[in-house]
Amino acid sequence: MNKAHKAPGLIAFFRVLTVGWVVLLWGGDAAQALQLTDDRGVTVTLAGSPQRIVSLLPSLTETVCALGQCTRLVGVDRDSNFPSSVRRLAQVGGGLDPNIEAIVALRPDMVLLAASSRAADRLQALGLKVMALEPKTHADLRRVLEQLGQLLGVADPNAMWRELDAQVSAVARTLPASVRASRVYFEVNSGPYAASESSFIGETLARLGVKNIVPARMGPFPQINPEYVVRADPDLIMVGDGYSVGMEQRPGWGAMRAIRTQHICRFTLEQSDMLVRPGPRMAEAARTMAACLREKMHSL
Repeated sequence: MNKAHKAPGLIAFFRVLTVGWVVLLWGGDAAQALQLTDDRGVTVTLAGSPQRIVSLLPSLTETVCALGQCTRLVGVDRDSNFPSSVRRLAQVGGGLDPNIEAIVALRPDMVLLAASSRAADRLQALGLKVMALEPKTHADLRRVLEQLGQLLGVADPNAMWRELDAQVSAVARTLPASVRASRVYFEVNSGPYAASESSFIGETLARLGVKNIVPARMGPFPQINPEYVVRADPDLIMVGDGYSVGMEQRPGWGAMRAIRTQHICRFTLEQSDMLVRPGPRMAEAARTMAACLREKMHSL
């Protein structure tokens, strides 16, 4: 009689216990799930932090590595070249028009790309998870650091931003007032395309206290009429070495103050890559521009 009464109670107990374990396990998986909204406004849901990542934007490649997660990268675009270890990874073409088949063959559980990339829809149609993140400003870099930190399970990714921000401020304090008064033209390539006040580069120049001759209203990287630069007559020109060839021979440029006094900073290819990428080498970029200002403008 006692055994007959005890059996249903035990069965009920074990049923409750089993359901409890199922709920607990399901809840644990749910707690690990990730939901992030990318720069397209698309919400990306993942069961857990991705372990096999293809990056199609150099600044995102650098950020993943700066967050200590370089080993998760299995493929990159052809322009991703820093840190040097990523050069040994599989290259999958350009960031805007990558080799879709090569990406699929790498079996990624996440593809990182620019919002302007045409590959997102095709990759998603093939069942791949995609996040579009395209930092263009200092504020964007801070946001992308936080988002990638969440995606990769990195504790306090904002610590990196705080350190970068503090380093840029420290660099700015090293420049004398005479240098900070300089009027600067930064040429991105020989289109000529310039970096305006509203660009990532322009924001760094502003942090250093110099005046950018290309205003924000022209857009971040506008194509410039060479006559505009002649009329603005900057004190200093910053340009990649590969784009500076023949600059002095442009109509009217020989009369400009910066050309006459050879106040031109010609950056190496490696320096140019670092300067134009809105990524975790932001403080190094500030140091490079500050060194240029000290070297060329100390006499003003």
